[in-house]
Parts: sequence; structure tokens; C-alpha cells
Amino acid sequence: MPDVLIGVEDLVEAMLSNRPPAVLDVRWRLGEDDGEQRYRAGHLPGAVYVDLESELAAPADPAHGRHPLPDVADLQAAARSWGVDFGAPVVVYDDNGGQSAARLWWLLRWGGVSEVRILDGGYRAWQDAGMRESKGDATPRTGSVTLTGDSMPTATIDEAANTDALLLDARSAERYRGDVEPVDPRPGHIPGAISAPTADNLDSDEHFLDNDTLRTRFAGLGVDGSRDVIVYCGSGVTAAHQIAALNQVGIDATLYPGSYSQWSSDASREVQTG
Repeated sequence: MPDVLIGVEDLVEAMLSNRPPAVLDVRWRLGEDDGEQRYRAGHLPGAVYVDLESELAAPADPAHGRHPLPDVADLQAAARSWGVDFGAPVVVYDDNGGQSAARLWWLLRWGGVSEVRILDGGYRAWQDAGMRESKGDATPRTGSVTLTGDSMPTATIDEAANTDALLLDARSAERYRGDVEPVDPRPGHIPGAISAPTADNLDSDEHFLDNDTLRTRFAGLGVDGSRDVIVYCGSGVTAAHQIAALNQVGIDATLYPGSYSQWSSDASREVQTG
């Protein structure tokens, strides 16, 4: 299984090598639309801004969820516009512990790019290390990457409903319980799912927990190798972070892309609270 994470020092070394990675900035948070402004105010040198809403998802549709997977041809065209080359490494980051950048990590892996990593600690780690920053927009050349799709497993709504797999809900515990629901039609969770908030993969500095701690966390959730694992969230974004954390400790997991936004929009699907 390819490495998932890269630290600041290793990224600097890679940037200075004869095989530098494409560095992609995915600033996005639920309910906020100022990611591009934050990018322009300061970003890693050479980093290209990636818009999650328009480039990492097809248009929202209740039948498919708030962030359906993009068509692979559209994703390939976007990746080339970011300067991603065939066979070249990629590093993705955000300012939210990787919780949005992981969507791009997963999509590129799904598209067949094997050498893509998440900057551990993200933009904050870069700043804390005192590294040089750039402002404004980068102007990448056109890349040559070819994407194929289906290199990472996915589950449909029916497969999520009729599975023996362990179903992990990566949203906050409050949304899982149904105490609050800011965006989706009905509060609660998919019956039988286990609450496993993505934010619990991170320490107070927004770095991924060390591998032993992650293994202990997932074992406590029932991830013991006896069952396949399917992960969902609100719309398939932070669930990718959960899959990244699982992959980091050698555990494969399947993404349910439609996630709770699709599930809760279908009146025929039962939801549970509490």
C-alpha cells in the first residue's frame, strides 16, 4: 500500500529534487466559501488551488448526494490543468488537518495515481516550520496525467444498505446522533453504522495520530480484520480522510460516495438517531 502522508521536511526535499511533486491546495470547509481567498493570501510555493465544489465533485443531486464523484474525464481534465503529469508524484494539503485535501487524495488514487500524499499537518505545519510562502495565483503548465477510475473501491446506496461490512460514520458525533443536522434532509445515521468522527484521527496540532494510536482507535471501533469496512460521511468528503487514516495503518476501506446526503434524501431509507 503506498505511503499516505508526507512531512514538511520530506516535502521540501522533494520540491528541491529532480522529480518535484505537483502541490495542490484544497482549502474547503462545510458552509464556507472563502478557500480561494485564503489560498491567495498565502500558500506553499508553486501550489495550485483546487476548488472542491466545482472540480472534485459532480453537481449536487438529491438522488446522488451533495458531492457525487466527478466523471473521470472531467477529473482528468482538471488534473491536467493543475499541472499533474503522468507517473509524477502529487502532494495535497489544506488548512483543516487534511479533512478536505483527503478528498483529492482519494480521487487521484481512484483515478489510478499511486504516488499521492497528504501533507501531514497541512498549511499550519508549513507555517510552524517557518517555511517560505507565496501569495496570489500560481500558473501551472498543462500536465499529461491519464486517469482511469475504479482504482479505489466504492459502494452504492444499495450495497451500503445490504452489507455485512462494518459501516463507519465519519461525521461528528452530534450529527451521527441526530442532535443537529445543518445541511441534510433528516437527522440521524444509517442503521447499524458506528460513530467514528474523522476529527478523532488528528491530534491537537492537526497532525494524524501516530500509527499505533490509530490502530488502537480503529480496533476499538471494531476494525479487527474480520469484516470489510465501508466509510461514509455527509457527502463523501471527510470519509476520504477516514480511509486515508485506515490506509496509513495498512487497512483497506471502501467509500460510500453518496453518503448520508444521498441516504437521507431517499424517503424509503430508514434513519436512526441516538
